[in-house]
Amino acid sequence: MNKNVIVTEETLVAPIVVDASKSKVPVKPAFAVLGAVSFSHFLNDLMQSLIPSIYPILKANYALDFGQIGLITMAFMFTSSLLQPLVGLYTDRNPRPYSLAFGMAFTFAGLILLSTAHHYLLILVAAALVGTGSAIFHPESSRIARLASGGRFGFAQSVFQIGGNFGSAIGPLLAALIVVPLGQGSVAWFSLVAALAIAILWRIGSWYKPRIVPRRAAKAAAHAGTLPRGVTFFALTILVVMVFSKTFYMASIGSYYTFYLMHKFNLQTQTAQLYLFLFLGANAAGVFFGGPLGDRFGRKYVIWLSILGALPFTIALPHADLFWSAVLSVFIGFIMSSAFPAIVVYAQELVPHRLGMISGLFFGFTFGIGGVGAAVLGQIADLKGIDFVYQVCAFLPAIGLLAVFLPKMKRAAH
Repeated sequence: MNKNVIVTEETLVAPIVVDASKSKVPVKPAFAVLGAVSFSHFLNDLMQSLIPSIYPILKANYALDFGQIGLITMAFMFTSSLLQPLVGLYTDRNPRPYSLAFGMAFTFAGLILLSTAHHYLLILVAAALVGTGSAIFHPESSRIARLASGGRFGFAQSVFQIGGNFGSAIGPLLAALIVVPLGQGSVAWFSLVAALAIAILWRIGSWYKPRIVPRRAAKAAAHAGTLPRGVTFFALTILVVMVFSKTFYMASIGSYYTFYLMHKFNLQTQTAQLYLFLFLGANAAGVFFGGPLGDRFGRKYVIWLSILGALPFTIALPHADLFWSAVLSVFIGFIMSSAFPAIVVYAQELVPHRLGMISGLFFGFTFGIGGVGAAVLGQIADLKGIDFVYQVCAFLPAIGLLAVFLPKMKRAAH
């Protein structure tokens, strides 16, 4: 029998032996699973976004400075950053279908603690618990989205990520409507959201369990890569640097944009939260388009244009009035966010046998750099003023020029 073993994302769902000439079998995405994973991501990131959304309350209640605010973000981001690649590497070798529900329990505990914490140290611990839940959630849920993609990898990654981005956008809005008027204790109500997420993730685990890849099939997939190791490492390094530029700038918005608007335009906290919601909503919309455009035109070009293309708008933002600040923030959020689905899928194609580790690395690195960026920018804001932060960060998108050095990847046959 002269047949070749073809290991693709389709065969990762149920490995089979097929003729090489008959390998291009159309497979439809599992839309129900993609929808459930995306909705779970929505719930997860909604809860995460509560932490920066209640910074004004914590700052007022406990007389915190910007440096201490940055350390809260760093506590959340640090646990998530360190654990995500490790969780991804572990689950590449030892898949755990119900780990997603288990991880969400950390988020549940973190929200309860955050609602009752009356000491700065306990606030840091609560933020770290929510970060741990995020670290467990992202690598495996990203892998499940890819398994359910039917070969439309960019589309699936966008569907998965848009849930998280909408959650991040809705979180500040709910904080403005619920947490700001009712106080820190009202955060406990959001633990019900974590309970709902646990139930959904348990069902997703039941779908995933019979589709876990045998280790021998995963090893065979390691030979699917076509680039030399050195080229792969160089490309991953460029992607990491570009994620750094994007995430560092996003940290300036996520942690300090409300303070910037309140300082420069004398806005109230709730009004400033609404402007942050505009930015985060545009961020979610950009994610939706980034993945499919990468499938259609090539991920390298989407990565390049989406980061570098934001440069004119970031340079103009510190000099704009309130109306144009809102307009520019929408363009910045939409353009910059379209890069990340393409970056994740591009990296997965570079290292196809380590999907969990690669997903964890890039999601974790994003959180980690966001945490470091928040801490560093908080110190700069204390020393130089909040306006100076946005003047310095305006030039970060110029790093997008490095995308020209990325190797061109062959698009997978669907």
